[in-house]
Amino acid sequence: MLKHHLFWPLTVLAALLLFNLIYSPDFFSIKMRDGHLYGSLIDILNFGAPLILVSIGMTLVIATSGIDLSVGSVVSIAGAMSCLLISQGNDQNALSLVFMAIGAALLLSVVLGVWNGALVAGIGIQPIIATLILMVAGRGVAQLITGGQIITVSSAPFKFIGAGSLATLPFSVFIVAAVFIVALLLIRKTALGLFIESVGCKPTASRLAGVKSKAVLLFVYMFCGLCAGIAGLILSSNVSSADGNNAGLWYELDAILAVVIGGTSLNGGRFYLTGTLVGALIIQTLTTTIYMIGVPPEITLVVKAFVVLAVCLIQSEQFRKSLTIRKDKRPRTVEGREVKQHV
Repeated sequence: MLKHHLFWPLTVLAALLLFNLIYSPDFFSIKMRDGHLYGSLIDILNFGAPLILVSIGMTLVIATSGIDLSVGSVVSIAGAMSCLLISQGNDQNALSLVFMAIGAALLLSVVLGVWNGALVAGIGIQPIIATLILMVAGRGVAQLITGGQIITVSSAPFKFIGAGSLATLPFSVFIVAAVFIVALLLIRKTALGLFIESVGCKPTASRLAGVKSKAVLLFVYMFCGLCAGIAGLILSSNVSSADGNNAGLWYELDAILAVVIGGTSLNGGRFYLTGTLVGALIIQTLTTTIYMIGVPPEITLVVKAFVVLAVCLIQSEQFRKSLTIRKDKRPRTVEGREVKQHV
Protein backbone atom coordinates (compact mmCIF):
# COMPACT_ATOMS: atom_id res chain seq x y z
CA MET A 1 0.00 0.00 0.00
CA LEU A 2 2.92 2.34 0.69
CA LYS A 3 4.02 2.02 -2.94
CA HIS A 4 0.65 3.02 -4.38
CA HIS A 5 0.89 6.35 -6.19
CA LEU A 6 -2.07 7.78 -4.26
CA PHE A 7 -0.92 6.79 -0.76
CA TRP A 8 1.31 9.77 0.03
CA PRO A 9 -0.82 12.44 -1.70
CA LEU A 10 -3.92 11.25 0.19
CA THR A 11 -1.91 11.10 3.41
CA VAL A 12 -0.72 14.69 2.97
CA LEU A 13 -4.24 15.86 2.11
CA ALA A 14 -5.63 14.12 5.20
CA ALA A 15 -2.89 15.70 7.35
CA LEU A 16 -3.74 19.18 6.04
CA LEU A 17 -7.44 18.66 6.71
CA LEU A 18 -6.67 17.34 10.21
CA PHE A 19 -4.51 20.38 10.96
CA ASN A 20 -7.32 22.67 9.86
CA LEU A 21 -9.79 20.78 12.03
CA ILE A 22 -7.53 21.14 15.08
CA TYR A 23 -6.83 24.81 14.39
CA SER A 24 -10.45 25.64 13.61
CA PRO A 25 -13.01 23.14 14.97
CA ASP A 26 -15.73 24.45 12.65
CA PHE A 27 -13.60 23.87 9.54
CA PHE A 28 -15.71 20.89 8.48
CA SER A 29 -19.01 22.56 9.23
CA ILE A 30 -21.25 22.97 6.19
CA LYS A 31 -24.31 25.19 6.31
CA MET A 32 -27.30 25.51 4.03
CA ARG A 33 -28.35 29.02 3.06
CA ASP A 34 -30.92 29.88 0.40
CA GLY A 35 -30.61 26.38 -1.03
CA HIS A 36 -26.81 26.55 -1.33
CA LEU A 37 -24.11 24.82 0.70
CA TYR A 38 -21.48 27.01 2.36
CA GLY A 39 -18.33 26.09 4.25
CA SER A 40 -14.56 25.80 4.01
CA LEU A 41 -14.70 22.46 2.21
CA ILE A 42 -17.13 23.86 -0.36
CA ASP A 43 -14.83 26.86 -0.86
CA ILE A 44 -11.87 24.55 -1.49
CA LEU A 45 -13.82 22.75 -4.21
CA ASN A 46 -15.15 25.96 -5.72
CA PHE A 47 -11.94 28.01 -5.71
CA GLY A 48 -9.86 24.98 -6.66
CA ALA A 49 -11.93 24.20 -9.78
CA PRO A 50 -9.85 26.35 -12.20
CA LEU A 51 -6.59 24.86 -10.92
CA ILE A 52 -7.95 21.31 -11.26
CA LEU A 53 -8.98 21.99 -14.86
CA VAL A 54 -5.59 23.42 -15.79
CA SER A 55 -3.85 20.53 -14.04
CA ILE A 56 -5.87 17.93 -15.98
CA GLY A 57 -4.66 19.37 -19.27
CA MET A 58 -1.12 19.75 -17.94
CA THR A 59 -1.07 16.07 -16.97
CA LEU A 60 -1.51 14.91 -20.56
CA VAL A 61 1.16 17.34 -21.78
CA ILE A 62 3.68 16.23 -19.15
CA ALA A 63 2.89 12.58 -19.96
CA THR A 64 4.30 13.21 -23.45
CA SER A 65 7.51 14.50 -21.81
CA GLY A 66 6.48 18.09 -22.53
CA ILE A 67 5.45 21.15 -20.56
CA ASP A 68 3.01 24.01 -21.10
CA LEU A 69 4.02 27.27 -19.47
CA SER A 70 1.34 29.26 -21.29
CA VAL A 71 -1.77 27.99 -19.46
CA GLY A 72 -1.89 31.03 -17.18
CA SER A 73 -1.87 33.35 -20.17
CA VAL A 74 -4.56 31.29 -21.91
CA VAL A 75 -6.68 31.58 -18.75
CA SER A 76 -6.30 35.35 -18.91
CA ILE A 77 -7.04 35.56 -22.65
CA ALA A 78 -10.18 33.42 -22.39
CA GLY A 79 -11.57 35.52 -19.56
CA ALA A 80 -10.73 38.75 -21.35
CA MET A 81 -12.35 37.66 -24.62
CA SER A 82 -15.58 36.48 -22.99
CA CYS A 83 -15.98 39.61 -20.86
CA LEU A 84 -15.18 41.90 -23.80
CA LEU A 85 -17.89 40.37 -26.00
CA ILE A 86 -20.46 40.41 -23.21
CA SER A 87 -19.69 44.04 -22.28
CA GLN A 88 -20.24 45.12 -25.90
CA GLY A 89 -23.72 43.57 -26.08
CA ASN A 90 -26.92 45.53 -25.71
CA ASP A 91 -28.44 43.02 -23.30
CA GLN A 92 -25.78 41.34 -21.20
CA ASN A 93 -28.30 38.86 -19.80
CA ALA A 94 -29.18 37.48 -23.24
CA LEU A 95 -28.33 33.77 -23.41
CA SER A 96 -27.37 34.02 -27.08
CA LEU A 97 -24.77 36.68 -26.26
CA VAL A 98 -23.36 34.64 -23.34
CA PHE A 99 -23.13 31.47 -25.40
CA MET A 100 -21.44 33.35 -28.23
CA ALA A 101 -18.89 34.81 -25.79
CA ILE A 102 -18.23 31.39 -24.25
CA GLY A 103 -17.86 29.78 -27.69
CA ALA A 104 -15.48 32.49 -28.91
CA ALA A 105 -13.33 32.24 -25.76
CA LEU A 106 -13.10 28.44 -25.95
CA LEU A 107 -12.39 28.51 -29.69
CA LEU A 108 -9.59 31.00 -29.13
CA SER A 109 -8.19 28.79 -26.34
CA VAL A 110 -8.19 25.76 -28.65
CA VAL A 111 -6.43 27.80 -31.35
CA LEU A 112 -3.75 28.82 -28.87
CA GLY A 113 -3.33 25.16 -27.87
CA VAL A 114 -2.99 24.19 -31.53
CA TRP A 115 -0.37 26.94 -31.87
CA ASN A 116 1.69 25.41 -29.08
CA GLY A 117 1.23 21.93 -30.53
CA ALA A 118 2.29 23.09 -34.00
CA LEU A 119 5.48 24.62 -32.62
CA VAL A 120 6.33 21.45 -30.68
CA ALA A 121 5.16 18.73 -33.06
CA GLY A 122 5.43 20.48 -36.42
CA ILE A 123 8.52 22.64 -36.13
CA GLY A 124 10.25 20.67 -33.39
CA ILE A 125 10.82 23.49 -30.90
CA GLN A 126 11.41 22.33 -27.34
CA PRO A 127 8.14 22.48 -25.36
CA ILE A 128 9.51 24.76 -22.66
CA ILE A 129 10.61 27.31 -25.29
CA ALA A 130 7.54 26.96 -27.50
CA THR A 131 5.11 27.55 -24.64
CA LEU A 132 7.30 30.23 -23.06
CA ILE A 133 6.66 32.32 -26.18
CA LEU A 134 2.91 32.30 -25.59
CA MET A 135 3.40 32.68 -21.84
CA VAL A 136 5.11 36.03 -22.40
CA ALA A 137 3.12 37.20 -25.41
CA GLY A 138 -0.22 35.96 -24.03
CA ARG A 139 -0.27 38.51 -21.25
CA GLY A 140 0.22 41.22 -23.86
CA VAL A 141 -2.62 39.78 -25.94
CA ALA A 142 -4.91 39.79 -22.90
CA GLN A 143 -3.94 43.41 -22.18
CA LEU A 144 -4.72 44.35 -25.78
CA ILE A 145 -8.13 42.69 -25.54
CA THR A 146 -9.01 44.53 -22.34
CA GLY A 147 -7.31 47.77 -23.40
CA GLY A 148 -5.18 47.64 -20.26
CA GLN A 149 -8.27 48.01 -18.09
CA ILE A 150 -10.38 45.68 -15.95
CA ILE A 151 -13.54 44.84 -17.87
CA THR A 152 -16.58 44.37 -15.66
CA VAL A 153 -19.85 42.73 -16.73
CA SER A 154 -23.26 42.41 -15.13
CA SER A 155 -24.53 39.23 -16.75
CA ALA A 156 -26.41 36.81 -14.50
CA PRO A 157 -26.12 33.82 -16.90
CA PHE A 158 -22.37 34.38 -17.23
CA LYS A 159 -21.91 34.75 -13.47
CA PHE A 160 -23.69 31.43 -12.97
CA ILE A 161 -20.69 29.59 -14.48
CA GLY A 162 -18.32 30.44 -11.64
CA ALA A 163 -20.62 31.60 -8.86
CA GLY A 164 -23.85 29.71 -9.47
CA SER A 165 -25.08 26.56 -7.75
CA LEU A 166 -26.70 23.37 -8.98
CA ALA A 167 -28.19 20.80 -6.61
CA THR A 168 -26.82 22.87 -3.67
CA LEU A 169 -23.23 22.54 -4.97
CA PRO A 170 -21.18 25.12 -6.91
CA PHE A 171 -21.74 24.76 -10.64
CA SER A 172 -17.98 24.83 -11.21
CA VAL A 173 -17.72 21.46 -9.43
CA PHE A 174 -19.97 19.90 -12.09
CA ILE A 175 -17.86 21.43 -14.85
CA VAL A 176 -14.71 19.92 -13.36
CA ALA A 177 -16.44 16.55 -12.92
CA ALA A 178 -17.58 16.55 -16.56
CA VAL A 179 -14.11 17.41 -17.92
CA PHE A 180 -12.45 14.87 -15.62
CA ILE A 181 -14.81 12.07 -16.66
CA VAL A 182 -14.41 12.87 -20.37
CA ALA A 183 -10.61 12.90 -20.03
CA LEU A 184 -10.67 9.66 -18.04
CA LEU A 185 -12.84 7.92 -20.62
CA LEU A 186 -10.64 9.12 -23.48
CA ILE A 187 -7.40 7.88 -21.97
CA ARG A 188 -8.60 4.70 -20.27
CA LYS A 189 -11.34 3.43 -22.59
CA THR A 190 -9.55 4.16 -25.86
CA ALA A 191 -6.01 3.67 -27.14
CA LEU A 192 -5.24 7.37 -26.71
CA GLY A 193 -3.85 6.91 -23.20
CA LEU A 194 -1.46 4.22 -24.40
CA PHE A 195 -0.36 6.42 -27.31
CA ILE A 196 0.34 9.32 -24.94
CA GLU A 197 2.41 7.12 -22.64
CA SER A 198 4.34 5.60 -25.54
CA VAL A 199 5.18 9.02 -26.98
CA GLY A 200 6.36 10.13 -23.55
CA CYS A 201 8.47 7.03 -22.91
CA LYS A 202 9.96 6.24 -26.32
CA PRO A 203 8.96 8.73 -29.03
CA THR A 204 11.16 7.14 -31.69
CA ALA A 205 10.00 3.61 -30.93
CA SER A 206 6.35 4.68 -30.89
CA ARG A 207 6.78 6.39 -34.25
CA LEU A 208 8.37 3.26 -35.73
CA ALA A 209 5.50 1.22 -34.28
CA GLY A 210 3.01 3.28 -36.27
CA VAL A 211 1.87 5.77 -33.63
CA LYS A 212 1.26 9.21 -35.10
CA SER A 213 3.34 11.10 -32.56
CA LYS A 214 2.69 14.52 -34.08
CA ALA A 215 -1.07 14.03 -33.95
CA VAL A 216 -0.86 12.92 -30.31
CA LEU A 217 1.24 15.95 -29.37
CA LEU A 218 -1.11 18.27 -31.22
CA PHE A 219 -4.09 16.81 -29.39
CA VAL A 220 -2.65 17.08 -25.87
CA TYR A 221 -1.63 20.72 -26.32
CA MET A 222 -5.02 21.50 -27.84
CA PHE A 223 -6.79 19.78 -24.94
CA CYS A 224 -4.60 21.64 -22.45
CA GLY A 225 -5.54 24.93 -24.08
CA LEU A 226 -9.23 23.99 -23.89
CA CYS A 227 -8.95 23.17 -20.18
CA ALA A 228 -7.20 26.49 -19.54
CA GLY A 229 -9.93 28.30 -21.47
CA ILE A 230 -12.67 26.72 -19.35
CA ALA A 231 -10.72 27.68 -16.23
CA GLY A 232 -10.53 31.25 -17.49
CA LEU A 233 -14.30 31.37 -17.92
CA ILE A 234 -14.83 30.16 -14.36
CA LEU A 235 -12.38 32.69 -12.92
CA SER A 236 -13.77 35.67 -14.82
CA SER A 237 -17.42 34.75 -14.22
CA ASN A 238 -16.80 34.27 -10.50
CA VAL A 239 -15.80 37.93 -10.14
CA SER A 240 -17.80 39.21 -13.16
CA SER A 241 -14.69 40.86 -14.57
CA ALA A 242 -11.55 40.23 -16.58
CA ASP A 243 -8.08 41.33 -15.51
CA GLY A 244 -5.62 40.67 -18.31
CA ASN A 245 -2.61 41.23 -16.06
CA ASN A 246 -3.43 39.16 -12.98
CA ALA A 247 -5.95 36.50 -14.04
CA GLY A 248 -4.38 33.05 -13.99
CA LEU A 249 -1.06 34.41 -12.71
CA TRP A 250 1.34 31.57 -11.75
CA TYR A 251 -1.29 28.95 -12.54
CA GLU A 252 1.21 27.11 -14.71
CA LEU A 253 3.52 26.53 -11.73
CA ASP A 254 0.72 25.35 -9.44
CA ALA A 255 -0.52 23.01 -12.18
CA ILE A 256 2.94 21.49 -12.64
CA LEU A 257 3.23 21.00 -8.88
CA ALA A 258 -0.19 19.35 -8.75
CA VAL A 259 0.81 16.91 -11.50
CA VAL A 260 4.11 16.04 -9.80
CA ILE A 261 2.49 15.63 -6.38
CA GLY A 262 -0.04 13.31 -8.02
CA GLY A 263 2.72 10.91 -9.04
CA THR A 264 3.27 11.76 -12.70
CA SER A 265 6.93 12.03 -13.66
CA LEU A 266 8.23 15.06 -15.54
CA ASN A 267 10.17 12.61 -17.71
CA GLY A 268 6.92 11.52 -19.32
CA GLY A 269 5.30 8.12 -19.67
CA ARG A 270 2.80 6.78 -17.17
CA PHE A 271 0.46 9.39 -15.76
CA TYR A 272 -2.30 9.53 -13.14
CA LEU A 273 -5.28 11.84 -13.56
CA THR A 274 -6.70 10.88 -10.17
CA GLY A 275 -3.36 11.71 -8.55
CA THR A 276 -3.40 15.09 -10.28
CA LEU A 277 -6.87 15.74 -8.86
CA VAL A 278 -5.60 15.00 -5.35
CA GLY A 279 -2.49 17.13 -5.94
CA ALA A 280 -4.59 20.13 -6.98
CA LEU A 281 -6.77 19.71 -3.90
CA ILE A 282 -3.63 19.63 -1.75
CA ILE A 283 -2.43 22.94 -3.21
CA GLN A 284 -5.81 24.59 -2.81
CA THR A 285 -6.19 23.26 0.75
CA LEU A 286 -2.70 24.52 1.55
CA THR A 287 -3.57 27.96 0.19
CA THR A 288 -6.74 28.04 2.29
CA THR A 289 -4.78 26.93 5.36
CA ILE A 290 -2.15 29.63 4.91
CA TYR A 291 -4.77 32.35 4.71
CA MET A 292 -6.73 30.91 7.63
CA ILE A 293 -3.82 30.85 10.07
CA GLY A 294 -2.94 34.44 9.19
CA VAL A 295 0.41 34.06 7.44
CA PRO A 296 1.54 37.52 6.24
CA PRO A 297 0.91 37.97 2.49
CA GLU A 298 4.54 38.86 1.79
CA ILE A 299 5.79 35.42 2.88
CA THR A 300 2.81 33.34 1.72
CA LEU A 301 4.60 32.06 -1.38
CA VAL A 302 7.68 31.16 0.66
CA VAL A 303 5.66 29.08 3.13
CA LYS A 304 3.80 27.44 0.26
CA ALA A 305 7.07 26.58 -1.50
CA PHE A 306 8.55 24.93 1.60
CA VAL A 307 5.42 22.86 2.22
CA VAL A 308 5.26 21.70 -1.40
CA LEU A 309 8.96 20.81 -1.26
CA ALA A 310 8.34 18.73 1.86
CA VAL A 311 5.44 16.96 0.16
CA CYS A 312 7.57 16.11 -2.89
CA LEU A 313 10.41 14.82 -0.69
CA ILE A 314 8.04 12.65 1.35
CA GLN A 315 6.62 11.20 -1.83
CA SER A 316 10.08 10.45 -3.28
CA GLU A 317 10.93 6.80 -2.72
CA GLN A 318 14.64 7.48 -3.26
CA PHE A 319 14.63 10.20 -0.59
CA ARG A 320 12.88 7.92 1.91
CA LYS A 321 15.45 5.20 1.25
CA SER A 322 18.28 7.64 1.89
CA LEU A 323 16.86 8.29 5.37
CA THR A 324 16.69 4.60 6.21
CA ILE A 325 19.39 3.62 8.70
CA ARG A 326 20.49 0.05 8.73
CA LYS A 327 19.65 -1.40 12.11
CA ASP A 328 22.29 -4.09 12.18
CA LYS A 329 25.71 -2.52 11.62
CA ARG A 330 27.70 -5.35 13.14
CA PRO A 331 30.04 -7.14 10.74
CA ARG A 332 28.74 -10.42 9.52
CA THR A 333 30.86 -13.57 9.65
CA VAL A 334 30.96 -16.47 7.27
CA GLU A 335 32.54 -19.63 8.68
CA GLY A 336 34.27 -17.63 11.39
CA ARG A 337 35.72 -14.97 9.05
CA GLU A 338 34.70 -11.34 9.22
CA VAL A 339 33.02 -9.98 6.09
CA LYS A 340 33.11 -6.22 5.48
CA GLN A 341 29.78 -4.65 4.73
CA HIS A 342 29.48 -2.24 1.87
CA VAL A 343 26.63 0.25 2.18
